[in-house]
Amino acid sequence: MGRLYAIIAIIDIAFLVFSLVDMILTPQWRVRGVPKIVWGAIIVLISPIGGILWFWIGKEPADKQEPGRPVHPDDDPDFLARMRRDKEQDERIRRLEQELADLDDDKPKE
Repeated sequence: MGRLYAIIAIIDIAFLVFSLVDMILTPQWRVRGVPKIVWGAIIVLISPIGGILWFWIGKEPADKQEPGRPVHPDDDPDFLARMRRDKEQDERIRRLEQELADLDDDKPKE
């Protein structure tokens, strides 16, 4: 039984350290609820429940974009729509130029 308690204690300490390091390395804009220092106290004082709470409700999901940070072009729907529109416009211009060239070829030579 003593071995089981030792293993549980080691797992708890490892999870405590992992939770604290993750909390410290998480940018401030992703922290929800209370300030990071309070999250640190929660993680340490009510271990392992504090670590579980940190991962469950303490931070924004990773897929959320940082406020004010530019979106990559391949993730920006407006950019992709402009690219499609530009491609369609280029195709229309190419067709019109081809039609004009065909009309020029049809004219009788004098």
